[in-house]
Amino acid sequence: MKKKTKQIAAWLCIITLSLLYIATFVVALLDFPGSDALFRACLAATVGLPILLWIYIWLYGKVKKEHTIASMDIFQTGQEQRKED
Repeated sequence: MKKKTKQIAAWLCIITLSLLYIATFVVALLDFPGSDALFRACLAATVGLPILLWIYIWLYGKVKKEHTIASMDIFQTGQEQRKED
């Protein structure tokens, strides 16, 4: 993946998570019919989105056989990993 593509993806994730935090806060303050279900959905998305993104990065590294930030071997570099394969 190109560096520019990674930066764009990172910014999109940051903006999306920020909007989710704001939406969760606003929904928590408002009281209208169905706000409890909307609040639960916002909380689930706030927790679930980072987990799904981590899984995506991990799978990308497995498919491309590259060392990513989501790799299970935290203390190895990409070159050490390639030598083992």
